[in-house]
Amino acid sequence: MTLALVGVAIGLAGSFVLTRFMSSLLFGINATDTLTFTAIPLLLTLVALTASYVPARRAAGIDPMIALRCE
Repeated sequence: MTLALVGVAIGLAGSFVLTRFMSSLLFGINATDTLTFTAIPLLLTLVALTASYVPARRAAGIDPMIALRCE
C-alpha cells in the first residue's frame, strides 16, 4: 500500500503541474476540478487496497508448515 500511496501522490503532483498545459483542451470543466482530484485518487487507493488485501487474507489462512512442505 505504501508504494500505491506514493504513486498516487506523485500522480497528483504531476497532474497539478500539467493542468496549466491541458487547460486549453478542456471544455465545460475547470482544469483543477475538485471532484476529479478527490474521486480518482480515492478510487485508485481503494483498488490497490483491495488488490493487496484479498491475497494477503487468503495467505493468512494457510498453515505455514503446509506451505513450506509444498516447496
